[in-house]
Amino acid sequence: MTPTETSGAPVITIEGLTVQYGQVTVIDKMNLSIPRGLVYALLGRNGSGKTSTVRCLLGQQKPTSGSVSLFGEDAWRHRARAMGKMGVVPEIPDIPPEMTTTQVESFCRSLHARWARGIYVGLIERFEVPQRISYSRLSKGEKRLVSLAVALATSPELLVLDDPTLGLDVVVRKVLFEELIGDLADRNTTVFVTTHDLAGIEGIADRFGILHGGKLVLDEASDALKQKFRGLCWPHRADELSETIRTILKPMGLIQTKATEFGHEATVTDYDEAMLHRLREIVGTVGVKSLSLEEIFVALCGEVVQ
Repeated sequence: MTPTETSGAPVITIEGLTVQYGQVTVIDKMNLSIPRGLVYALLGRNGSGKTSTVRCLLGQQKPTSGSVSLFGEDAWRHRARAMGKMGVVPEIPDIPPEMTTTQVESFCRSLHARWARGIYVGLIERFEVPQRISYSRLSKGEKRLVSLAVALATSPELLVLDDPTLGLDVVVRKVLFEELIGDLADRNTTVFVTTHDLAGIEGIADRFGILHGGKLVLDEASDALKQKFRGLCWPHRADELSETIRTILKPMGLIQTKATEFGHEATVTDYDEAMLHRLREIVGTVGVKSLSLEEIFVALCGEVVQ
């Protein structure tokens, strides 16, 4: 996906965000700026602080310290004004359980001045979500689709999706990422998404953030991410990396090494052709490969999210 042209002040500004529960720090001095029209994916293992970030972003939780601004205004103090410009698909559905999908549309239409009925009905009908039974009786995936339809029908300037593919089958997930989110970006709508579906979001997001240990350990544009992260391998069979090799790899942001049956593998975060040439002078042939988003995530966080 070609990054969307952005302009104007940031839609989301996070400065020094810290969230603590008792003595436990969940988010530690997080800084982030997201301009208009960007698709931003925030990733992290369970318990990494993604949900706390979203709650502060939506003005549902007051930060322990620091601030979150939406459209240039404090999210906690001006939540009502910001929500009028936003669509939200929360991790835990908040739609009245007794309403049918038809009643949900009528109810929400009365609350939103920019309600687009065609978008809501079109999505419900496209995926054949039952319209005459209560929301509580829908499947997990169908509930997710109703929440998504409501969020999109508000014609939002900012769409916040908290793990939106939970319960969705592979066909619907593909449509969500490739069609719906892509179309929103083309219309200059800002999208902030947390997800465990690394493969699905990889080709869609313009920028990625990774939370780990309470810190934003990565905040990188998609194109730059693929250029900077590399996997290196060479047939060096020594049990330990020599100090010379470590000295060469360190400026390239060495984050992971391991011995294999065929030699050594290393993951670096700041790939450099000149340093690679020096490494080849010592060990001979060095293979270089680009890394998938999942491989980058594993290198930074230790394992794939479940």
